[in-house]
Amino acid sequence: MTQSGDRHPKGLYVLFATEMWERFSFYSMIALFTLYLRDPVEGFGWEAKDATTLYANYIMFVYLSPLIGGWLADKFLGYRRAVMIGGFFFMAGHLLLSIQSLPVVYLALACLVIGNGFFKPNVSTMVGNLYPEGSHLKDRAYNIFYMGINIGAAAAPIVAEVVKAYFGVHVAFAVAAFGMLISVWILWQFKQYIEEPAPAPAKPAEFDFEKALATVDVPPPTSSKPGPQAIDLVPDNRRMGALVVIYLVVIVFWMVFHQNGSTMTYWADENTAWNVSGTLSNFINPAWVILLTFPLVGFWKWLDSKGMEPATPTKMVFGMIFTGLAFLILFVAAKVGEASVTGADPYAFEVSPLWLVGAYGVLTLGELMLSPMGLSLVSKVAPVSKRGLMMGGWFVATGIGNKLTQIGVFWTQWLHSTFWLMLAVAALIMSVVLFFLLKPLKKAMPGI
Repeated sequence: MTQSGDRHPKGLYVLFATEMWERFSFYSMIALFTLYLRDPVEGFGWEAKDATTLYANYIMFVYLSPLIGGWLADKFLGYRRAVMIGGFFFMAGHLLLSIQSLPVVYLALACLVIGNGFFKPNVSTMVGNLYPEGSHLKDRAYNIFYMGINIGAAAAPIVAEVVKAYFGVHVAFAVAAFGMLISVWILWQFKQYIEEPAPAPAKPAEFDFEKALATVDVPPPTSSKPGPQAIDLVPDNRRMGALVVIYLVVIVFWMVFHQNGSTMTYWADENTAWNVSGTLSNFINPAWVILLTFPLVGFWKWLDSKGMEPATPTKMVFGMIFTGLAFLILFVAAKVGEASVTGADPYAFEVSPLWLVGAYGVLTLGELMLSPMGLSLVSKVAPVSKRGLMMGGWFVATGIGNKLTQIGVFWTQWLHSTFWLMLAVAALIMSVVLFFLLKPLKKAMPGI
């Protein structure tokens, strides 16, 4: 059922609720997982380095699986059927995690990766299918949809923390499965509001940008202006070389940013002076996203009205600077805590939660300036004949960055201040590299 006039179709709100509950389910698991592996009573008493390694492998496959799931939906399954299949795999994965068995944990992770591959790319495509091409409501629809993602992500750790405190972590995993059940039920119950076009083979040279978008939980940029652009005059090799630079930035960004599910959760659990577990800290980032997204969009719009809005690569430089500054805040916090240690254990300290909340606020600014900007850049700069290849390169870079979150194995081998400083320096070095490459990048992607 497509929209008419200036009203959004009911199907948008169906998909909003479907995705909200799926993200509630997904982020409940992320908030619980590494602390669960380390718990000697309810979990398995793993060392931090082992939990971090498994987490790194999991999120690497999570970010790569939609490439397969989107292709299967296009060619064989259709979007709604693929989403339903993904939902059932998600439910199975979360229910399996409620069983305290290590082999079952690995089976659960396999189910969650498969579920994500089927669900994430295709629910976003269904949003796009509600609107005719060129609809002025489409961008706003994705902004509404994006808020559903973040409402679910923000609620997840709060509910997980409360349930874990009163009933234990295994019941909390079962609650994540229940969230997924609600998601699938909503999609089935209100399926009449969602148009399901027959799957059509994609052109070999094209890549579905909306599918890619869903994988990284960012809203789409405003559509490019129609007609020939200055970028069209730039040779393909030069444009592709510029994108390789962007991939290097993406690798470092995700390596640093996705410490939120491992070392930043450990910090919140062990070194933050509050009366809750580190699970709750996973609420902070999506809450900042909700608070900052529209003010930042308004700020860019205001700069644009004055002819001062920076180019996309410049925004990415600022994104990496803010990312580095966030971990400098944690570095200072760790130095303060380490200075207060009187015993032999250099990790036996707690500091104010405001350090973590502030660091997440700065990190979220970096995320909003870099993650959606980078993905938008690939879609606009990649030569049409190489777009699928270059978007695939984005996901390879993202997967590598997620795998490199395994650098968290040094969490208990280095001082925490040293670890945070290393992440800050990595991000700031990349911002300097990107700054000095701005001039050739702008020549390779004029008007972007």
